[in-house]
Amino acid sequence: MLVISVICTFRKLSIEHITHVLYIPAASVWFTYSLPKIIPITNNENGTINDRVLHLEAKLSVVCLVNVKFGEMRLYGLLLLCISFWTSHSVFKIPLKMFAGKFNASVELDLRSLRQNESSAENGLSLASDPAGIVNFLDMINNLKGDSGRGYYMQMVIGTPGQTLNILVDTGSSNFAVAGAAHPYITHYFNRALSNTYQTSGRGVAVKYTQGEWEGELGTDRITIPQGPSGTITINIAAILTSEGFFLPGINWQGILGLAYPLLARPDPSVEPFFNSVVRQTGIPDVFSLQMCGAGVSASTTADPAGGSLIMGGVEPTLYRGSVWYTPVLEEWYYQVEVLKLEVGDQNLNLDCKEYNSDKAIVDSGTTLLRLPVNVFSAVVEAIMQTSLIDDFSSGFFDGTKLACWMRGETPWRLFPKMSIYLRATNTSLSFRITVLPQLYIQPVTNIDGTLDCFRFGISPSANGLVIGATVMEGFYVIFDRAQKRVGFAVSTCAENGGVPFAEIAGPFLAEGIASDCTRGVSLREPVMWVIAYALMGICGLVLIILLIMLILPCRRHRDGEITDESSLVRHRIK
Repeated sequence: MLVISVICTFRKLSIEHITHVLYIPAASVWFTYSLPKIIPITNNENGTINDRVLHLEAKLSVVCLVNVKFGEMRLYGLLLLCISFWTSHSVFKIPLKMFAGKFNASVELDLRSLRQNESSAENGLSLASDPAGIVNFLDMINNLKGDSGRGYYMQMVIGTPGQTLNILVDTGSSNFAVAGAAHPYITHYFNRALSNTYQTSGRGVAVKYTQGEWEGELGTDRITIPQGPSGTITINIAAILTSEGFFLPGINWQGILGLAYPLLARPDPSVEPFFNSVVRQTGIPDVFSLQMCGAGVSASTTADPAGGSLIMGGVEPTLYRGSVWYTPVLEEWYYQVEVLKLEVGDQNLNLDCKEYNSDKAIVDSGTTLLRLPVNVFSAVVEAIMQTSLIDDFSSGFFDGTKLACWMRGETPWRLFPKMSIYLRATNTSLSFRITVLPQLYIQPVTNIDGTLDCFRFGISPSANGLVIGATVMEGFYVIFDRAQKRVGFAVSTCAENGGVPFAEIAGPFLAEGIASDCTRGVSLREPVMWVIAYALMGICGLVLIILLIMLILPCRRHRDGEITDESSLVRHRIK
């Protein structure tokens, strides 16, 4: 799935201040707050933002004055001790409005079997290097750059002599494709004519993503990965000749690396995907893992930070903390998993679990946001509005057309709740939950004149199922254990601030009251639909052939080579 930067601005904001005031004798309390300030925002140099922001700065001062007489000191002391535990709660809701602007951016349980599975997997995969010397996981650390808004990419050398390109990492598709012609949004492309080892297959190929598409020519060539498995690998490669909405302004990559299963490969599953070729030719384990470190990075940052790691062949233990929790891969096309429930704060959405998995639930690094089925998205937004400390929020923020802006240095994350996704464990009677803090789904986008920090909502509605995209994945070290058909999650070491992680993981929990199969009854998967479509086309073709035969045969009726009155021609002429 192609990473797309969301265009969004913000309209309304309100802040709820909750104060806990001790009622103390002979005390006077002084409470003041400043009036809202209207801050005009002039157009930036690109003319992309034109806004007026209403900012609230609230100040609370509590002054306690206690008059104590010397002779009555013991009495007053006892009185103060007794009633200082009497508290009250005062709630002040102060609406803050922001006007529209524009931004263009890209229980007791037997855990022995579960622990044995986890420990065996970790002991077999958590290596600094493999004995054959094909992979060195330490060399692969920090081999990704980028962020969720512009995509995570790695450097590859393609062809002979080698041409260096940056390639987007995408677990939601299966084709390896690079720009084969010039494009306004890319700095360079793969020149097939300059590679002595490029071989064309003579086949065309076209791929459509959630947003964006391209067409090109299918061929093969050799690649090396500077921070990957050693040696040269021959892979299927598509040269992108024309595209629409695929390459975007501000990106720093020139191709896409599809890491999903062959069933998604285009033009058909016979085109072996990149990682399948790597495993076959190098003999590394059929496992790769991802750490994406762009949490908290503004999409307006011009320089690309060290954006994470793609570990091919196993798991690198220095990239996560705590335990790894695994969920089964239900179908080997996308990395399809089973979501059991969602919580906002401590509030269960109480939806039928089939709604979370309609028409599928997948883990996709190439999707920027956490995408939810429409009904689930609406329930999440409603729950956030009920539990957050912000009153009367503009719908524009949640539907992605508005940005929320706060004064520089103020952070909105304390105003929003945590969000938890429950996944079925490998022991199907159990589940575990991955929790993202607001730091992951309330995402910094830009700052204005050094005075305002603006954020976007990192969740969006989807018509194509639930997608655990970069918004969630940035909080976790994600293990794609294809050999055992499972996806693992552990808390990432890079998703934190001041030692406080942006994500949590907990379990196991009994999957009580949840259907044994939350995917039953959801829409048909794409390959099944292909089979049905081809079958219907075959039936239609057969019926058409029969009709043609029935039309032609009567015209050939004859008796001893002569046309008689039994022929349709004579009959019609007589009539």
